[in-house]
Amino acid sequence: MVASDNIVQTNNSPLIRTAPLLSFIVPVLNEADSIECFLQTLRACCGQQCEIIVVDGGSNDATTTLATPYCDQVIVSARGRAMQMNAGARCSSGALLCFVHADSTLPPAADQNIRAALGNGGRQWGRFDVRLSGRHPLLRIVERLMNWRSRLTGIATGDQALFMTRELFESAGGFPEIALMEDIAMSRKLKSLGPPACLSKKLIASARRWEQNGVMRTIVLMWKLRLLYFLGADPARLAQRYYGRGV
Repeated sequence: MVASDNIVQTNNSPLIRTAPLLSFIVPVLNEADSIECFLQTLRACCGQQCEIIVVDGGSNDATTTLATPYCDQVIVSARGRAMQMNAGARCSSGALLCFVHADSTLPPAADQNIRAALGNGGRQWGRFDVRLSGRHPLLRIVERLMNWRSRLTGIATGDQALFMTRELFESAGGFPEIALMEDIAMSRKLKSLGPPACLSKKLIASARRWEQNGVMRTIVLMWKLRLLYFLGADPARLAQRYYGRGV
């Protein structure tokens, strides 16, 4: 079998045009409690014509062992979402890339939505709208503001499952390898190369941090960290505040 430019030819069959391979890249750290369910759901959302790569940042639980049967590759990289996602992209085969968090759930037929958004001369990158998993009434307001802000500014967060062509990913130089706000920094780079496709299909993102730390407290913290980042604060120090390891 010979494949070139998404055209496949067998010995006794006519040329058949296939869709570009889509690689889902999942950075993980100590996700043993949920990784099997997540990967099974991801495979159901995207079908068999996609590649799933799990990138572990040094888990000390059974994450890698549990993930192996449900994905195409498990690799280990230096810890940090940006470094893990860049490592996954380097090991992937897809012409299209989607970076998705392990505590989220993509909408049904997510692969078809991504291909439609990036195909036929359309946009080169994009993201999904988000719905937070918790039931607190304030979370409904938070998610609406997240989606509205993203559409208004053209900036997306990792919770929205950034997707893009490999060509654009490489043109942008990959994710900036900083301790926090790598998704914001990447969005700004991608936005400079073209506007995003803002898909109204909703990805369900975990509200775990909001519920554990308090919704209002988390709102204030996130806006404060984002403001400090735009004012030039060191992402490493912002990460210390975000993850609760002091200043």
